[in-house]
Amino acid sequence: QVPLFESGGGSVQAGGSLQLSCQASIYDYSEDCMAWFREVPGKEREGVARISRATNKVTYTDSVNGRFTISRDNVKNTVTLQMSDLKPEDSATYYCAAGTSMLCFGPDFRPTDFHRWGQGTRVTVSL
Repeated sequence: QVPLFESGGGSVQAGGSLQLSCQASIYDYSEDCMAWFREVPGKEREGVARISRATNKVTYTDSVNGRFTISRDNVKNTVTLQMSDLKPEDSATYYCAAGTSMLCFGPDFRPTDFHRWGQGTRVTVSL
């Protein structure tokens, strides 16, 4: 599998904004659902947001709803996560993932269901 490529991580003060981008160099027609996950040491990887290519349906985890926006450009094969009003608890390594279309429509999205991943990009939010 050709990995996905994330960019845009960095350090910001609480209340600030960052934009993460995920680039798929090769588009796989089975990868209708794109998602962002995040992980901190000692905790399970957590689903943050997901978006369907076919319907543009989006879902967010409760803790980021209203602050983060996921979008995709199907021509450029990119997915973007715009993060605003960042909090220290948003600090994590963020991963882009791709999976089949059904993964965008269930009640949960688990990292084990997605089959293509990026290398991760670090986000640090300080007080």
